[in-house]
This record gives sequence, structure tokens and C-alpha cells, in this order.
Amino acid sequence: RYYDEVVPIPGPEGIKWAKALAQQEGIFTGISGGATFAVARQIAGKAPAGSVILCMLPDTGERYMSTPLFDGIEAE
Repeated sequence: RYYDEVVPIPGPEGIKWAKALAQQEGIFTGISGGATFAVARQIAGKAPAGSVILCMLPDTGERYMSTPLFDGIEAE
């Protein structure tokens, strides 16, 4: 077995967290990266104090630049 559980994340939530990571942390990831981060937040909320949570973001936001994912985010 290669995984512990499957956690479904709706597309809009993945988009929300991808935007938040770009705006607040400067981490430019795509929708699946945003969904991965959403799951990491859920797991961290249930983990014992002092736990270390590793979250690997599986894609980059570059291919989403011309999509609605990053509408409203201005380049500096």
C-alpha cells in the first residue's frame, strides 16, 4: 500500500489555496498544488502538537497564467 487515505478536494478549494499561496507566500503553484495544500492544512489540524507535516506541491503555476486561476493577481 502506497498511501494512507484519499482526501477529495473540490476544484474551487484548490483554486482558492493556489491563489492564497501566490498572494501571501509567493509560492506559484497550480490547482493540484492548492488542493495538496488544502489537505495538508486538514491533516495539520488533526495532528498532535509538534507534528511535522510535509506538503509537496506537484505542479507549477506557469501553465495557468492565461487561465482564470490567476485573474485579479497583479504582477509586480
